[in-house]
Amino acid sequence: MSDNQHQPHQNPYPYGQQPYDPYAQPQQQPPQAHQPHQSQPQQPYGYEGYDGYEGYHGYAGQAAHGQPQPSAPYGQDAYAAPAPAAHQHQHPGAGAGYGTAHGTTATAEPAPADAPPAAPAAPTGPLKPNQLARAEGRSPIIPPGIQPAALTAVLALLLALAAPVARPLLAVPVVLLQAVTAAGWFRLNGMWPARQGIALAFLGGVATDVGLLTTPREDAPLVALGTLGVWCLLVIALQLRNRSSADERMYALTAGLTSSALAVLASGHLAADPDAVVVGAAAVALAVLVRALPLPGPVTLALGLLAGAGGGLAAAQLTGLGTAGALLGLAAGGCALIGLRVASYDYPSKFVHMTAGVALPLALAAPAVYVLGRALG
Repeated sequence: MSDNQHQPHQNPYPYGQQPYDPYAQPQQQPPQAHQPHQSQPQQPYGYEGYDGYEGYHGYAGQAAHGQPQPSAPYGQDAYAAPAPAAHQHQHPGAGAGYGTAHGTTATAEPAPADAPPAAPAAPTGPLKPNQLARAEGRSPIIPPGIQPAALTAVLALLLALAAPVARPLLAVPVVLLQAVTAAGWFRLNGMWPARQGIALAFLGGVATDVGLLTTPREDAPLVALGTLGVWCLLVIALQLRNRSSADERMYALTAGLTSSALAVLASGHLAADPDAVVVGAAAVALAVLVRALPLPGPVTLALGLLAGAGGGLAAAQLTGLGTAGALLGLAAGGCALIGLRVASYDYPSKFVHMTAGVALPLALAAPAVYVLGRALG
């Protein structure tokens, strides 16, 4: 093709000058790279870098393709695109600038997908002790307090008064202790209502009481182990009917087995020597009351152990155990404090404090009362 031949679609002259002369020698123009159109038309929701629900997050993608990055209007750090529900029309070429909403009101749009989760709303009103501990990131151990300690002392007093009289009379507070233990353990583990599990664990304790009342004291370990073995099979059979998930069935199984074991252990007061029951009950009552005092934790722990030993020694002077009562009181008081610690776990509710917080100190002290009572008596 000759240099004078007309080349279509090329006009080197800007607008406003004379028209193109086909006989004139054309001026050679340097090749120009194709320049992308700078104005970006409005894209429908869902294109790359922008969706109507997550906001605009395609700045890096625009820079990589040579597209201009949007500037933040009026000194803002970033701009979040409007939600589709607002029906806002964006001017072509405005990039990520803000447009004009027609007949709609501005609404808060959802956070980007890569943004951190929003903090939960702060509860209104005064915070409970467990809520305050959770908000401050402190330990979930919350002591039951003075009211459960007072109820524990009352129940221990009933045991101490009934033990020297007769074993059938002692069985009354023991049965009450087993019922509160079974209910409190299930509630402490977050399983409520669990009527079948609570009833089965309680019946295991009652069956142990019946066996102990009909056999000599020397056969108490055999009766307790035999009852516990049978009740383990019953708890497993009960969970075979559970149609929950595998994890929930396993959790219910362990809670049922532990509750049954605690109910059986609580019957140790019924099998122990009456003098040992009196000493152990006095030690538990004083230990939990001192532990509930409004003092620093390590201080009340040490004072609780000393109170248990002192209470056991004082009660031993009335029963004839002598100075050995201090050792029994120290062991019973230590077991009682362990029970309080267990009942304080996992953000417990008031119901947990009034059941597990009352019963676990006496239930865990029963084996120590039985073993040391036989050894020291």
